[in-house]
Amino acid sequence: MSQLNIVSVAEAVQQVKSGDRVFFQGAAMTPNLLINQLCDRHEELENIEIVQIHTDGDAPYMEPPCSNSFKLYSCFVGSNVRKGVNTNNGDYIPIFLSEIHWLFRKNILPLDVAFIQVSPPDRHGYCSLGVSVDITIPAIQNAKKVIALVNPRVPRTHGDGIIHIDNINYAVEIDNPIHEVGFGEPTAIENEIGRNVAGLIENGATLQMGIGTIPNAVLHNLQDHKRLGVHTEMFSDGLLPLIEKGVITGEEKEIKTNKIVTTFAAGSQKLYDFLDDNPSVHFKEAAYTNDTAIIRANPKVTAINSAIEIDLTGQICADTIGTYQYSGVGGQMDFIRAASLSPGGKPIIAMPSTTKKGVSKIVPFLQTGAGVTTTRAHVHYVATEYGVVNLFGKSLKQRAKALISIAHPDHREGLERQMVERFKLV
Repeated sequence: MSQLNIVSVAEAVQQVKSGDRVFFQGAAMTPNLLINQLCDRHEELENIEIVQIHTDGDAPYMEPPCSNSFKLYSCFVGSNVRKGVNTNNGDYIPIFLSEIHWLFRKNILPLDVAFIQVSPPDRHGYCSLGVSVDITIPAIQNAKKVIALVNPRVPRTHGDGIIHIDNINYAVEIDNPIHEVGFGEPTAIENEIGRNVAGLIENGATLQMGIGTIPNAVLHNLQDHKRLGVHTEMFSDGLLPLIEKGVITGEEKEIKTNKIVTTFAAGSQKLYDFLDDNPSVHFKEAAYTNDTAIIRANPKVTAINSAIEIDLTGQICADTIGTYQYSGVGGQMDFIRAASLSPGGKPIIAMPSTTKKGVSKIVPFLQTGAGVTTTRAHVHYVATEYGVVNLFGKSLKQRAKALISIAHPDHREGLERQMVERFKLV
């Protein structure tokens, strides 16, 4: 059987030449050793283009002097690159998570090199991509060279996230923990939102949860539910208690019955230990997990996502603060649309009524320059700590009144004045 081509990290990153486009695997699997070593070569390199979604750890390629040699084109924006993406050091590509694979497969963004992190090979020569399969599969299938950190701490996950050693050009052996991510404990307001959303979820529903403490608060309030399934883009620690209690069984799902479907996981070492060699969880590429046609085939798909702000007509901004690119489009629209088309499905936007500074997140108009992540025609349920409204089938004026009813009481009078002025209710 063939062998991995084991080299030093310095030799591995020498494969990157000026003018190359390089892909970085993300989330817990971010290959930081390769990234940092590449950045150490900044004086001898120029015009290196980086493509990624969310990565963990430092991003030295976004800071001087490295930023003179590297330019990031990110399909999602995390905290480590947020500042740089909003300067000349980087840029953001607005795109659904379900469609990023076409950038590689249709040669829109041809890749010269892919940096990844994998488990050691099994006896058949297959390595696991661990807990970040998402867009990594199409990246490694289309990159001219694949360079991998080979790490025994990487969980061997089931599904499609595998790569044979013959498809790895250069390998660097390491033994380091992968990134752990903590989301903190939900606040009292978030717990109230969680209770409101949990009241919408039916037994036998198929769940998708976004990122953060609100989805975890929802999960905490599902202890008495039955026969729930999971088809989501992100798997986090909040699911573990429901799996252990037998609340999540997947028995009513149409797609991969009795299996949890996800594309990446982020959380604690306990989560990674649970996922290691666990055939009940299937990691699929995002082109599959976020395919509306696949998702909607499941019953009662309940998609729970959040927003930065929502205007009185129902337009959702979830990825910018005005013109400032804060995160990304991601998979929100993929799942919102799929849930609305699923038999008995419920697309839900869940958010606090105000920011931490007390500013209303329900607004007369989105901020100037704000992106519309989810259109008003796609929005159904909106939940805050003050209740839940369903905008589906409601007129613009009816929507405004409904949203004001779940706004923070301190802001309702001002919103009502804005509603009267906007819709000329005199």
